[in-house]
Amino acid sequence: MSEAAARILVRSAGMEDLPALAALFDGYRVFYGQPTDLARASAFLRQRLERGDSHLLLAVDGQGTALGFTQLYPLFTSVGTAPIELLNDLFVAPDARGRGVGRALLRRAAGDARARGALRLELQTTVDNAAAQALYASEGWVRADGFIGFSKGL
Repeated sequence: MSEAAARILVRSAGMEDLPALAALFDGYRVFYGQPTDLARASAFLRQRLERGDSHLLLAVDGQGTALGFTQLYPLFTSVGTAPIELLNDLFVAPDARGRGVGRALLRRAAGDARARGALRLELQTTVDNAAAQALYASEGWVRADGFIGFSKGL
């Protein structure tokens, strides 16, 4: 691998990144048990980019190859009376794992959220995703105890 390919650049994603983002997002959805549907992934991300209702970050190597992405949604904490952000999606392409891509995405996400005035970032992952949990812990994320999450399909 060349030095240029080994470098990781994380940047805000725009509409010009939609094909690469959609492919990564489709892989993310498949990872969580959904059937592959590139058109659906693309339409969902196009809507986010057009509306500006999320913040999408794209990690690329020195040659511009897409390696991973993260998506953050703005929220508020009523108790803290401040903005927070939900790091809802984080995905690294299988062939790019183990290269620090996830770590780079987490660090850029934290810096960007801080710059937007967020008090904190929050995220959830599945209980069996040990690799993700280890990464989050190594980056200073603390497991949220004292609360139980609930969900209701509508």
